[in-house]
Amino acid sequence: MLKLTFNQIAIAPNAFKGTLTAAEAAGCIERGMKRALPGASFISAPIADGGEGTAAAVVRATGGRWVRCQAADPLGRRIHARFGLTGDGRTAVVEMASSSGLALLKARERNPLLATTRGTGELILAALDRRVTRLLIGIGGSATNDGGMGMARALGARFFDARGGELPEGGGSLMRLARIDARGLDPRLRQITVEVACDVDNPLFGPRGAACVYGPQKGATPAMVRRLDAGLKRLAAVIKQDLGMEVAMAPGAGAAGGLGAGLIAFLNGQMRSGVDMVMDAVDLRAQLAGCDLVITGEGRLDGQTLFGKGPVGVAKVAKELGLPVIGICGSLGADAGKLRGAGIDACFSALEELMPEAQLARCAPGMLERCAEQVARLLALS
Repeated sequence: MLKLTFNQIAIAPNAFKGTLTAAEAAGCIERGMKRALPGASFISAPIADGGEGTAAAVVRATGGRWVRCQAADPLGRRIHARFGLTGDGRTAVVEMASSSGLALLKARERNPLLATTRGTGELILAALDRRVTRLLIGIGGSATNDGGMGMARALGARFFDARGGELPEGGGSLMRLARIDARGLDPRLRQITVEVACDVDNPLFGPRGAACVYGPQKGATPAMVRRLDAGLKRLAAVIKQDLGMEVAMAPGAGAAGGLGAGLIAFLNGQMRSGVDMVMDAVDLRAQLAGCDLVITGEGRLDGQTLFGKGPVGVAKVAKELGLPVIGICGSLGADAGKLRGAGIDACFSALEELMPEAQLARCAPGMLERCAEQVARLLALS
């Protein structure tokens, strides 16, 4: 039998959504594997794919820090939010969900006619005050459908109706938009690079647009969806009229309730794959170099993992370095075999028995440790 040696193992999971952060998952996997491979060394490299955990992954990997500040929540209430700064202080990482996210609202409060991205703009403004030269923005988990109007307004843009009055916050007012004055945008925006983590290609409006596809999960009724969609169409027309930019059909323009379009139009944002953006920011290739094996994973591994998810991004880098990859997850889809074609050589589920979702957070760490230990014991036999 061929004897394989695993002297150095990289552990690079995504978050196990709802139960473990990426860093917590990495810690569980390392503890479990050490029990079976006590002589191996481990590199912890938790990652993210542009959504929740993006800032944490970058802050951790670069020896950075958190900056806490006040910002508006989706309904304009003042809350405590934060963004990340890299160790060199040059790059800020903003997760729009920190201030404009759906999770900040109770179910009965969800109303994309009123919800605003102003808080995201306030976080960007606070980052500019730290003299950053690069801004990474994760736009997953939004509660909003305002096309980035609130964000741009916080940074100095103004939005007027036909009578010269300023529009109120929220996507419900965009149907009345007649003019945009962007002259007041913070001039520091022209001096920075803005990269936007976006793994969808939805246009701004229409059947595949922000309102029609994502509006219902944010609390929009069919009548509200029609109103919101018409508002985003109007926004695109006025952006073209006053800013000379065509954003309606730009891939990702419809992400986060049209915030994608707003970031393109007002910040010259460049859309990037979320996992690629994060892997570059944490220099994953350098972290994996010199390893013999890579362990990745997230809450569920299945055919959908192929579409821009973190584990596949990790596997791509690992395979370029000639490294084997094992995936450990909470639940494993019947079509997980498809992942072998994407570089994940074997997959294992940590779930030991069916249990109510409420118990998962309590039981997940132990199950993940035990699964990682069994994987390591299998490796020790090779």
